[in-house]
Amino acid sequence: MTTDHRRAAAFTRYAWGVLAVNLGVILWGAFVRASGSGAGCGSHWPLCNGSIVPRDPGEATIIEFVHRLGSGLALVLVAGLWVWALRRFPRGAAARRWAWVALGLILLEAVVGAGLVLMGWVGEDASGARAASIAAHLAITYALVASLTFVAWYGSPEPRRGAAPAISWVITVALSLGMVLLGMSGAVTALGDTLFPPGSLAEGLVQDLSPGVHFLVRLRVFHPLLALAVAGGGVVWADARRREVTSIPARWRLTLLRGSLLVQVAAGAANVLLSAPVWLQLAHLLLAELVWILLIVCLAEGQARPEPEAPVLAA
Repeated sequence: MTTDHRRAAAFTRYAWGVLAVNLGVILWGAFVRASGSGAGCGSHWPLCNGSIVPRDPGEATIIEFVHRLGSGLALVLVAGLWVWALRRFPRGAAARRWAWVALGLILLEAVVGAGLVLMGWVGEDASGARAASIAAHLAITYALVASLTFVAWYGSPEPRRGAAPAISWVITVALSLGMVLLGMSGAVTALGDTLFPPGSLAEGLVQDLSPGVHFLVRLRVFHPLLALAVAGGGVVWADARRREVTSIPARWRLTLLRGSLLVQVAAGAANVLLSAPVWLQLAHLLLAELVWILLIVCLAEGQARPEPEAPVLAA
C-alpha cells in the first residue's frame, strides 16, 4: 500500500468517524427533547444558566449540557474534516466541495439550536413556531448527514465510477425530498408525543379525533401515512434498481436499503402501538438516519462518474 493510499484511507476513516459522532449528537438531541430537558440551561446560550460549567446541576441541566458539549465536539470535528479536505483534494474534487457544505450546515445547525434556546422554544412550549423550528432543524440535520456521507464516499481511496444505469435527477430529487419530508413530519410527531403523551393506543386515537385538540396532536396522523407512502416507494425503487445494476456491492446496498425500509416501518408501527416510549423513539430515529445514509450512498453511486485526473495534495 502506497503512502498516498494510506493517507486516503485515513481520511475516509476519519470522515466516517465524524459522521458517527454526529449521529450520536443527533440521538442525544432527541433524548433532550423526549426527556423534556431542553430548558435545562435556562434561556442562556452559549452559557448554561449563566455559567460556563453549571454549578450543582439537576438532571435536566446535565442532559442539556452534555448535548451542548457533544454539539461543540461535532463542530470541531467537522471543521477538522474541512481543513483536511482542503489540504488533501484539489479544487473541484467532490469530497472538497461537500466538506464546504458540511461546514456551512453545521454552523447553520448551531445557529438554529441557539435560536430554539434563546426564543424559549424548549421544554413545555407547544407553539407553532417551535414546531416549525424543529422541522427546519431536522431538515438541516438530514442535509448535514448527507454532506458528511458524501465526503466519506467521494474521499475514499477506491474509485467511484458509479453503478450503471445512471439514476435520473427526477428520481434522486423525489426520493431525497420524500425522505426529508418524512423526517420533518416525524420530528413534529415526536414533539407532539412528548408534550401530549397518549397513555395507550386507544387513548391516542381518541385524542386524534377529539374536536378542538391541539394541532400537534392532530398532525400525528399524517406521519404514518407519509411513512407508508415514502417507504413503499423506496422499496419498489430499490427492488427495481437492484435488478438493473450489475455491480455486486451496489446490489447488496440496495438489498440492505430495501430491508431497512421495511424494518423502519415495523419500528414505526411499534412506536404507535407502544405509545412512543423514549427508547423506541431513539431506535426509530437511529434507523431513520441509517436508512437515509444508505439511500444517499445508493443515489451517489448512480450519479458518480470518474473525476478528471488531478494531483492529490499532501495531507
